[in-house]
Amino acid sequence: MPIMEKETASERDRKMLPKVPVPPLKQTLDTYLKCVQHLVKEEQFKKTKAIVEKFGAPGGVGEVLQKKLSERRDKTTNWVYDYWLEDMYLNNRLALPVNSSPVMVFPKQTFRDRKDALRFAARLTRGVLDYAALIDARALPVDFARGQLAGTPLCMEQYYRLFNSYRYPGSKTDTLEVKMIAAASSSSSSSSAAAAAPQHIIVACKNQFFALDVVANGKQLVETEILSQLEKIVTTAENAAERLPAFGILTSDGRTEWAQARDALTKEQTNRDSLALIESCLCVVCLDEPSGLDPRDTNRALQMLHGGGREKNGANRWYDKSIQIVVGMDGICGVVCEHSAFEGIVMVQFSEYLMKYTTGSPSKMARASSVRELPPPRRLLWKCNPHIQGLLAASGDRLQKLVDNLDMDVFKFNVYGKEFIKKQKMSPDAFIQVALQLAFYKCNRKLVATYESASIRRFQQGRVDNIRSATPEALAFVTPMTDERATFSDLEKMRRLIDAINAQTNYTIAAITGMAIDNHLLGLLRIAKELNMEKPEIFCDETYLASNQFILSTSQVPTTVEMFCCYGPVVPNGYGACYNPQAEHILFCVSSFWENTGTSSAVFVKALNESLLEIRDLCVRSSTKRVDGGQGAGQPHKSGK
Repeated sequence: MPIMEKETASERDRKMLPKVPVPPLKQTLDTYLKCVQHLVKEEQFKKTKAIVEKFGAPGGVGEVLQKKLSERRDKTTNWVYDYWLEDMYLNNRLALPVNSSPVMVFPKQTFRDRKDALRFAARLTRGVLDYAALIDARALPVDFARGQLAGTPLCMEQYYRLFNSYRYPGSKTDTLEVKMIAAASSSSSSSSAAAAAPQHIIVACKNQFFALDVVANGKQLVETEILSQLEKIVTTAENAAERLPAFGILTSDGRTEWAQARDALTKEQTNRDSLALIESCLCVVCLDEPSGLDPRDTNRALQMLHGGGREKNGANRWYDKSIQIVVGMDGICGVVCEHSAFEGIVMVQFSEYLMKYTTGSPSKMARASSVRELPPPRRLLWKCNPHIQGLLAASGDRLQKLVDNLDMDVFKFNVYGKEFIKKQKMSPDAFIQVALQLAFYKCNRKLVATYESASIRRFQQGRVDNIRSATPEALAFVTPMTDERATFSDLEKMRRLIDAINAQTNYTIAAITGMAIDNHLLGLLRIAKELNMEKPEIFCDETYLASNQFILSTSQVPTTVEMFCCYGPVVPNGYGACYNPQAEHILFCVSSFWENTGTSSAVFVKALNESLLEIRDLCVRSSTKRVDGGQGAGQPHKSGK
């Protein structure tokens, strides 16, 4: 990982942050058994319990691996970082769109004409340059934890990877390259290894790619200059005679397929030159053609996730780049992120900065008289042959299949938001997670392994661990809530709701303080591999394999500006559920795949709506019956994620 050049407040804070702990082995194994017992058959659990006990026995394999993991912690800044990055992202062979890359969907913009759209794109680009300058100067204010353990400073390293990261495809595993940028205010002699900040962006228009220099004669382009350059790009791209094949489609493919295609491309110097420009750019700006769709939330989300396939804007992307800004001529706009470099919070902060920038004072547009004569942006050239033509066609077919398979439902729950939940003295995040469990149970009459991302930025180079939300307490609550025989009193249901919310909150606190189980188990598995040991039985067990198939993959991504985040499911038979709790409403983005007949986003949303109403009704009935105010929800802590 890059060590930043110039020490500022944020850097000193980072050094003051503790290292991620290695949890005690017995604690992790006990928690693991508690997490899986109610999700597997009794016979299977007996087998698992015996395997886990053998693994954790004194002098057993577990103790050997734990000792090695503790040694690794002493020797590294963050013992889990590389293991986690490879397991979560780089080893994953699935295509980036839908499966991996999250998106921020902006409110629908109203453009009078194409020039208006380009004006918006120019302003966003200028906002990017300003944000990049803040990062390069290490001038971003340090983030502090909110909610539980509020006030703890958080690691800022993810921000430094926002613009200078690129994910290279590999046949077996990808490579995330992060260029170390010298701090803007450091002296030029400070480090020969530190790269200069990128001086160009890539603009995609009609599936053609252009390099646009954002610095001319040592001075950054102003907004009107960027607009003028974008207009030149659009004019050039409209010349059909010079149009080249849509090479961006290759980056939408499976990672192994794209790695093979990239090898074929790099045999030609022309292609190597074009790739080098893309791989070293600040970001990609995608000028999209109108989608032809009604711009409701769900359709805008789909356009950001996959561009509508090759016939629409699906090839007008370069998915390996960490940041793509999308501006549709029909007002469908947003940000597409390559997820391996940073988490959702960085995407949110950056996106909110951009939206505030675009609505800021219009005086940022320099007068036309001050616009310099600039060399036109350079079209990237590609050499093609029949073999590459075949690869382009195959990538296009596979993207189309992904587009046709995604079942997305953006649902705005308007009845109440986090204010009502807080009045119940409950954590909004824990409350929503329990509601998601109830919704899943209504649809399937069982609970499944659930993933909720928990930030571990309280630690050096911290990324995330997993909150396993399908707790035994959640199951104990959802069962009586779906029992038609009405055998449970409201008092009993309320007690179980409080237990479920407290269990969820406590797991959240464990996760954000580095005491969850997923990273730890991954670390033990990887150490065994490094020691060339036979894979320990615990990791070959059916229960462990099933516990890592996250049929419900969830994340809270709150925003303070009108916009929302979404992503696809992580397994073929699963759901993606991203939510954005606001004061008086909650926005949910539920995704699944049409091909799997056991899932339906609309059915899940209907169950979720019912669940949120039923839990509210239970709370309201219970509060009217409650005479003693001391019977509240045991004042669960805020989640602090």
